[in-house]
Amino acid sequence: MSDPMLLQPGWREAWHSVNGVTLHTVEAGEPGGPLVLLLHGFPEFWWAWRRQITPLADAGYHVVAPDLRGYNSSDVPHGLGAYHLDVLAGDVTALADAHGADRFHVVGHDWGAVISWWVATRHPRRVRRLVVMDGPHPDTVLRQVITHPTQAVRSSYAAFFQLPRGPEAVLGTARFAGLRVALRTTSRRGAFPPADLVHYVKAWSHPGSLTGMLNYYRALRLRKPGTASRITSPTLVLWGENDQFLGLHLARRGLALCDQGRLVVLGGATHWLHHEQPDRVTAEILGFLDEDGG
Repeated sequence: MSDPMLLQPGWREAWHSVNGVTLHTVEAGEPGGPLVLLLHGFPEFWWAWRRQITPLADAGYHVVAPDLRGYNSSDVPHGLGAYHLDVLAGDVTALADAHGADRFHVVGHDWGAVISWWVATRHPRRVRRLVVMDGPHPDTVLRQVITHPTQAVRSSYAAFFQLPRGPEAVLGTARFAGLRVALRTTSRRGAFPPADLVHYVKAWSHPGSLTGMLNYYRALRLRKPGTASRITSPTLVLWGENDQFLGLHLARRGLALCDQGRLVVLGGATHWLHHEQPDRVTAEILGFLDEDGG
């Protein structure tokens, strides 16, 4: 059960058995409206979208913000294969199926953006509009790390996460002090106040969740490099100017794969742009989705 204190008026919880797991979601808006799936990243959960859910619902969209598999109140499957990118993309399309939506909009941040890129790559007919925020196209990362040495340094945490058990020991001690410090030190001051971090600690404390979260990174070694595919869905790329993890070159490389793409760089924002500039991010998302005309 999710924390009922986090639910706002007009929001509702649901659990959906899809693609071999049960995913917890928070939803708002009329079910008949155009479906918008909001996919969070590491190490967050559905609550990361709390400032976007109501404005999108008020604009006529049916908003569904899931806890991704391995996170918070969703199932935590075992084994790296359960976190293969194809499986994660399957969760998204199956969740859309559960809501009766043949086509849908998808908005993703960080790992949610990586998954969103892949959904649009593997299931182009189904994605009406794609919004990716500070998350690279998965087919571009390796080459960008090789050609941009500074990106290898920025991404060193991902290499650490590959280790067995060690990352859990480091990140899970002292009430997840490592994760709390990481959120505070890589964001603008006040983006993650102590009262908010209490809710994150509760989400991370679910049995097996920390390993599930880390398995997203560990499962990357299961992927075989391939030729980057074109993105045919209209795409908006939002990127924080001061992202400490992911350089702007990753945003531009992803944009180059889009038939209809637009890049908006948010000045002064870090990787956590929807926490730091929520009104701006919401306006950019709404303006872009509304171009679809329903």
